[in-house]
Amino acid sequence: MAEAIGVSHRAYHSYEKGKRGVPVEALVKMQSRYDVDVAWLLLGTKSIRAGHDFEALKHIESSLDKHLTDEGIKVKSEKRGAIVARWYQSQVEGREVTDDDVHTWIELVRE
Repeated sequence: MAEAIGVSHRAYHSYEKGKRGVPVEALVKMQSRYDVDVAWLLLGTKSIRAGHDFEALKHIESSLDKHLTDEGIKVKSEKRGAIVARWYQSQVEGREVTDDDVHTWIELVRE
């Protein structure tokens, strides 16, 4: 699995043990290669939608990356993935995500 998603065996082992969060890039590779439900991987639940809106996910990622770059904020890949996952989950559940929500999530994971 580690090779299939492009991570080291050590990194993958730490994902399985819950010691590290799985980067968004690895989740996308798992979804593409194995047709797994990303919401299930992240949350242990089925997605509310029949499929995932990967365009929305890409938009969320690019918006977050732009904000982090503009503000000079550095976060680890797995922490970035956690923010994207929370943002996407909110969108899937129909909850509005405010700038304050995103700023709070960033503050919780800052290096």
